[in-house]
Amino acid sequence: MGWLGKMVGGTIGFMVGGPIGAIAGATFGHTFVDSKIDDYLIDSDIYKRLSYGDEAQLTFFITAFSMLAKISKVDGRVSEKEVDLIDSFMQNDLHLDPQSRLVAINIFREAINSPQSFDAFAVQFYYTFNSQPPVVDLMMDILFRVSFVDGVTSAEKEKMLLNAAQIFHYSPTGYAALKSRYFKEAKRSYAVLQCDEKASNEEIKKQYRRLVSEYHPDKVASKGLSEEFTKFANDKFREVQEAYNNIKKERKIT
Repeated sequence: MGWLGKMVGGTIGFMVGGPIGAIAGATFGHTFVDSKIDDYLIDSDIYKRLSYGDEAQLTFFITAFSMLAKISKVDGRVSEKEVDLIDSFMQNDLHLDPQSRLVAINIFREAINSPQSFDAFAVQFYYTFNSQPPVVDLMMDILFRVSFVDGVTSAEKEKMLLNAAQIFHYSPTGYAALKSRYFKEAKRSYAVLQCDEKASNEEIKKQYRRLVSEYHPDKVASKGLSEEFTKFANDKFREVQEAYNNIKKERKIT
């Protein structure tokens, strides 16, 4: 991760504002200058000096682990199950090395009691990843995993999930499917395809084709995403295929 070495070593100087700047300053010990959202998202030096991959990873790390911190703490405390799940996310979904995991943990700790809101981080996240559905899906998925770690969630967490869905322009169908996926009684294959069990065979086929297209390894590779994002997309691609095959067998779809 090119950006990480630059940040840790303090060898890059730039201006960045908003929630990213605040958390980055606290995490890395640099000085960041706040500015209006249009300035730091479009004209700031960081977006001129970092590659697209570095920019995306910086934005993902700070906004993602900050959102996870906010949603974990919203009902009073961060539980051990939530900590374990986030650690699993770092290791099994993102495949982070020890240095990157430590950075993610520090971001999480800084964000827990920071004055910046969950919604502010969500806006900045979506600004960068609005044209990359696999990354948005990954973020919604981990937010749901943390919120439903016990198979149920609190009203406070559900409100944050709904806010994220609105900011990310996430479809009601996709939201309902993710929600059902993490209830204990969820039927996994339909949830993976973001389909209702009452959907017709043609609707299921259409949804399958859409997801396979979005997560196809060749298409993901063409976007120049990091290895972590590519690994997630490849895993998702296989998961979608497996879910569709299960439904085909169940419904005897030819």
